[in-house]
Amino acid sequence: MRRARGQGARREAPPDRARLPLRRPDRARLPLRRSLLGRLLAVSALVAACSVAATAWIAVQTTSGAIKQEQGQNLTADARIYDTLLEYAARNPTWDGVGATVRELARESGRRVALTTQGRQPLADSATGESAPPLPPQASAVVDPLSVDTVLAARGTDGQGTAADRIDPRAVGPFRLSAADSRALRRTADDKVECLNRAGIASDVVVGASGRPRVQVVGNDPERALGTRCDLAALDTPTRSEQKALDALTELSDACLERQGREGVRLNNDLSWGDPTPVAVPGEPGPVAPGPVPAPSDAPAEEATPSVETPERTGENDRAIASCVGTARSEQLSSYVASPALLFIGDEGGATLPGFDLSPANTAKIAGAAALVLALTVGASVFAGARLVRPLHALTGAAQRMRDGEEPASVPVLGDDEVGRLAAAFNDMSAHRARLEEQRKAMVSDVAHELRTPLSNIRGWLEAAQDGLADPDPAFVASLLEEAVLLQHIIDDLQDLAAADAGVLRLHPEPVEVRELLSQVAAAHQARAENAGVTLTVAAATTAPDPSALSALSADPVRLRQAVGNLVSNAVRHTPEGGRVTLRAYVAGPDASGQSGGTVVIEVTDTGSGIPADDLPHVFDRFWRAEKSRSRRTGGSGLGLAIVRKLVEAHGGTVEATSTEGEGSTFALRLPGASEQGHRPAPDGMTTAF
Repeated sequence: MRRARGQGARREAPPDRARLPLRRPDRARLPLRRSLLGRLLAVSALVAACSVAATAWIAVQTTSGAIKQEQGQNLTADARIYDTLLEYAARNPTWDGVGATVRELARESGRRVALTTQGRQPLADSATGESAPPLPPQASAVVDPLSVDTVLAARGTDGQGTAADRIDPRAVGPFRLSAADSRALRRTADDKVECLNRAGIASDVVVGASGRPRVQVVGNDPERALGTRCDLAALDTPTRSEQKALDALTELSDACLERQGREGVRLNNDLSWGDPTPVAVPGEPGPVAPGPVPAPSDAPAEEATPSVETPERTGENDRAIASCVGTARSEQLSSYVASPALLFIGDEGGATLPGFDLSPANTAKIAGAAALVLALTVGASVFAGARLVRPLHALTGAAQRMRDGEEPASVPVLGDDEVGRLAAAFNDMSAHRARLEEQRKAMVSDVAHELRTPLSNIRGWLEAAQDGLADPDPAFVASLLEEAVLLQHIIDDLQDLAAADAGVLRLHPEPVEVRELLSQVAAAHQARAENAGVTLTVAAATTAPDPSALSALSADPVRLRQAVGNLVSNAVRHTPEGGRVTLRAYVAGPDASGQSGGTVVIEVTDTGSGIPADDLPHVFDRFWRAEKSRSRRTGGSGLGLAIVRKLVEAHGGTVEATSTEGEGSTFALRLPGASEQGHRPAPDGMTTAF
């Protein structure tokens, strides 16, 4: 009956329920767009596309640069051709005989050069024969010395440019000197240069387009020649032919002004009007020193030209005069220069400008090359991605098997790269999890064992009393009470550990006098120590820098007494008869300001059997005992030291153990003083009530 009742009180899980397998969720593969392989392929394809685009852009830029460079060289050659033909037109009244010049220019430039009238009648062409390709519909330029292309002229004359009226300076017409006049003026110019050289002024003779020589002073100060005895006026005097041409030009200008209702002007030798200016002749490079305008010495003087009153100088009059002078010059020179002609410059094969032929065939080749590059890139990415994803799949499978409750298994480590290190870290985690699982199972077994012993004793005594085998006398009740207290002690220890693990262990700190706390703990365990034949003492603090240093500790006195009491109880239990257990407290050192309040150290030292070096790292583990039989005679529940570590960590401190086997052990609690507690954050998960 008694056994049936006892057996009926025990509940066992149905065997079928314990054997039910865990249901594994479906392990669906990630879609390609979300997988690492898909992202790697997308990035590789993007990089390849950008590479192809960049390569194509560089090729186009390089080709365009080469084309522009060739075009620039052709433009320079074209400008030289234009300038040569422009000079020919300025010096000759017709285009007769220009063929030799055209062929020479074509030979030097390697280009086709052709000249036609404005009606596209051929004048000269370097491409001869019936096989010559037709001329392009648009001419390269118009060769007209009376209306110069300023861009081509500037390139062809090394940046000297043309006159403001766009008349080529080499078109001098009636202002061209005869050979006799040019020789006479050259002799005079040579004499003046020799005179200036004797005066220490370097100078040269420069002959202009009209054949008139002039003296050019070397340096940037041509006014130095005015202070010498070398009279340069003879070189400035116009000849009879120049004066005649200037008078004719003046008449043409006055006729133009009269048609506009304006007064005539008197033109100077440099074709300016108004006050006399430095004398120059049309077609000369620049002015020379001013001087009078006497009659030429090589011809009888004609009647003086009647003076013409200079009109009022206004911006409108100046513009009108300049326009009429330009028109008069064109009219005067028209019979001395060649008529306008169309200039055609192109390649010998007929093309006018080089180009880049992007035909459909070339386009297909470029597209094929780009597709090949993309295909190779994608293939390489697939190969590299598969090697990269394979160990990740292995890691994922191992993690899912661990989640499903299967035995943890390690994954192969294929290298020392990032993925290999990840696999190694996973293996370490798996091994650590396996150790934790073993510790959990051992803890469950230990808890069951620790609770089963007092419960079995209580049950046995109660059944014996119920059967009349034991009398419920005071000794009987005391025995049951002892077992109940032990059971309550184990439950309280487990509750404290659970509260510490959950972060709800509450502390009530207040100022603690450490010496008084040690005395209280010693007094509480004095009876047990005397029964075991162990001497329990509290040593005086001899290393404290300040007598009040040990009073600077803020802690929960109840929890701190519990921690020190567990250490003392453990020391008394493992110290043989005649041994000694000593409690000592001191301050490890002052704080940063030099005042008291450093780390407070509480030591519990015994002269017991000591702890082997291999077992020393495990003394604070739960349910750990050096004696593996878990006999109640040689040890407690195995939770005392684990509770000590949790309580000390809740105060922001640490606990450590040192031991020499056969000589004894020392357990040290290191707690922050008052000043350190003001700057140290509370431990994670701990609750402190003030």
